[in-house]
Amino acid sequence: MLKWSLRGLGFAVLVLIAVIAVRTGQYRPAPVAENEPFAFGADLDKAVRDLSAAVTFRTVSTDMTRPDFRAFLGWMETTWPQVFATMERVVLDPATPLYIWQGRDDTLPPILLAAHYDVVPVAPVALDQWAYPPYAGVVADGFVWGRGTLDNKGALVAIMTAAEQLIGEGFTPQRTIYLSFGGDEETGGTGAQAVADFLTARSQRLGWALDEGSFVLDRIIPGLDVPVASINIAEKGYVTMTLVATGAGGHSSMPPRETAVGKLATAVAKLQATPVPGGLTGVSEEFFDALGRYFSIEKRAIFANRWLFEPLLEGILAGAPSTDAMLRTTTAPTMLSGSPKENVLAQRATATINFRIHPRDSIDDIVAHVRDTIDDDSIEIEMNRDFASPASPVSDSSGPGYLAIEASIRATFGPIASVPGLTIAATDARHYATAADAAYRINPFRITADDLTRFHGVNERLSVENLEKGITFYGSLMSGL
Repeated sequence: MLKWSLRGLGFAVLVLIAVIAVRTGQYRPAPVAENEPFAFGADLDKAVRDLSAAVTFRTVSTDMTRPDFRAFLGWMETTWPQVFATMERVVLDPATPLYIWQGRDDTLPPILLAAHYDVVPVAPVALDQWAYPPYAGVVADGFVWGRGTLDNKGALVAIMTAAEQLIGEGFTPQRTIYLSFGGDEETGGTGAQAVADFLTARSQRLGWALDEGSFVLDRIIPGLDVPVASINIAEKGYVTMTLVATGAGGHSSMPPRETAVGKLATAVAKLQATPVPGGLTGVSEEFFDALGRYFSIEKRAIFANRWLFEPLLEGILAGAPSTDAMLRTTTAPTMLSGSPKENVLAQRATATINFRIHPRDSIDDIVAHVRDTIDDDSIEIEMNRDFASPASPVSDSSGPGYLAIEASIRATFGPIASVPGLTIAATDARHYATAADAAYRINPFRITADDLTRFHGVNERLSVENLEKGITFYGSLMSGL
């Protein structure tokens, strides 16, 4: 009897191995049609000079009273004169120009291409760490250096250069194309919201919109050597809550067993120890299922056989902040306050917690999670809903906009990996999405791990090669519309 049981067990193991092997063998990227490389004759030297000049405008959106914003808009007119002569332009507050390139067929839904030209401040204490002054627009070592080159003036220059070139060639798009350039993306994007309201008032429903949100990722994803274009189909929402604990106060030499700071610390510790539930569902599943097909065979075996390995896979992905953020709404305690003096007990202690909301969750879901997790009626939860934003809708990764973007990415970068992803920060795309059937998010530039600290950081730069790729991408995209 034991012998038959062992034989049965051995047979079951062989069957299991065979099933895993077959599923892994079938788990590969879909065949990719060879895209003809897009040949585009734009003047790269001029584009480099234009991006260099764009950097010199200190369009820091924390101070929109600066004359740089008005000057930048005037500079755009003289830099791309054929765009200005051909397209209708309106400037919406705050300082957000919208260009309207009328198409030949009004029955086709229009599309929108977006970038923003405002930038974050440069920390004065970090000025001596910059290889070149952050607002000088120095061109050196194959790069344009300066604040805004990556985020996001490089994309603006690429879009306008491509449009100028196409107009010069006599091209008119079949459908209407809107070009929107936000002036305050870094401080909330009311300009992009004004664009969406403007389109809605004109009864113009966009077929799709394209904004920043990801890049062509080169050796950034651990274990993956092939460059990956993450065309993001949604972005997370945003809500901040303040936990408030109160106490009697008094001298620190005679503290009660439970102080306001102690109660607050317990509440924060509970939230840290109890993440918002997540997992491989919805857009997270779509991203990792597409991405997993490009890994080596032993890793593909895990992705291909989630019916067996899903707990293991989710545990691995949850172990790194970058991939954990793709699985769930994240919880980030960011600010604390208590007593103004070390020997005084706090009468009021506060903790600020920032949540980036996954599309599967709502703001109310997160409020309920916080209340249930803290489980302490003495802790007050404060929240300003006016500054909260739900996650965006999830766009179709098989829709015409996604397919057009993907085709232009491959016409520019070759047959690289392409996956539908999730933007974990906030962009203007969430505003444009309110006036569009779909919204997608990618910058057509290849970045490496070395570039990640340059966003909002020191030594921001964009390579001349990347600028050329960006112009080629937008030229390919617009010429097919």
